[in-house]
Amino acid sequence: MSSTSLPDEQRKILHVDADAFYCSVEEREDPSLKGKAFAVGGRPERRGVIATCSYTARASGVRSAMASFQAVRLCPELKIIPPRFDVYQEASKKMHDIFHRYTSLIEPLSLDEAYLDVTGVELCKGSATLMAREIMQAVRDEIGITVSVGAAPNKFLAKIASDWNKPNGLFVIPPADIEDFVFELPVERIHGVGKVTTEKMHNKGIFTCGQLRQYSPLELCRWFGTFGERLWEMARGVDDRPVETGRRRKSLSVEHTYDTDLMDEAAIVSKVKPLFDDLSRRFSDISSEYAVQKRFVKVKFADFSQTTLEEILDRDDLDAQSHFTTLMIRAWERGKKPVRLLGLGVRLIDLRAPEQFLQLELFERKRSRV
Repeated sequence: MSSTSLPDEQRKILHVDADAFYCSVEEREDPSLKGKAFAVGGRPERRGVIATCSYTARASGVRSAMASFQAVRLCPELKIIPPRFDVYQEASKKMHDIFHRYTSLIEPLSLDEAYLDVTGVELCKGSATLMAREIMQAVRDEIGITVSVGAAPNKFLAKIASDWNKPNGLFVIPPADIEDFVFELPVERIHGVGKVTTEKMHNKGIFTCGQLRQYSPLELCRWFGTFGERLWEMARGVDDRPVETGRRRKSLSVEHTYDTDLMDEAAIVSKVKPLFDDLSRRFSDISSEYAVQKRFVKVKFADFSQTTLEEILDRDDLDAQSHFTTLMIRAWERGKKPVRLLGLGVRLIDLRAPEQFLQLELFERKRSRV
């Protein structure tokens, strides 16, 4: 029996998450940054965005994905450093080299975080807690940054645990503690529950997973759509998802923030071709492994409101640039306001997944009858 098919009480999952990863690497390179309010991101005058920020900056309200000019308003002394992805990628590779000392069942989520399935690993007397401590120490000694680790019987709980004692923290949720831990867990700590869903739950008097358990899957699906069934499971600490070593793309997209607002339809249309060309180049690198299922566009207005629009393709390629142009115009017409960012992309079908061959075959058969 593989570890992914074992019941939760027998699984041992670690979620390793680097602390303020980009900033930690920059601080390692320049120790004078230690304790300072700084961030990695784009320049305010170029409409940059904060990629990540130091914990000192976070104390002033600065957050990832915040516009750089807004971050500087909150923290006037904030120093913004341009990103150096080659340096971060090298640090990430070294982290994964450490992970591989313990298991080959590693699911990377980004450069700075990953799930590790250490079920059945005999190192550290089989203790996931001891393995977590060794990994934390190795990352400190060999890479010069810190990570936080969560250990639990499933991915949902491991991810929550890694955030529990940040930074440089370890939190363990053993099987015997799941019931009590999850019962008191605030609903906003559930992965995927954002501000809108949290507010909707609070308006219904639901503040903890224990309160969420009072409702049936049918009721939750009525309120929260397909996410309702998943909420019902997570409110009980249930998550049978395996650690997937071969994560595959689900989408591909490009976007650009403009130095000057795009004021009208003509200005917006003129920006579609460069985006389309960039997307086409990127898709050509993976076209042998994926087919395109949908196309989508994103418009962020100058007031930071945004909208997205997508449509299903009738064949498995990027199709013509004109389709993206039409979709972009339709999206812009929802607001008809000055625009600061445009993006476009595609939803993908993984051609390596066996079930997709059947789906594509059915689609082709349906077309052939038309």
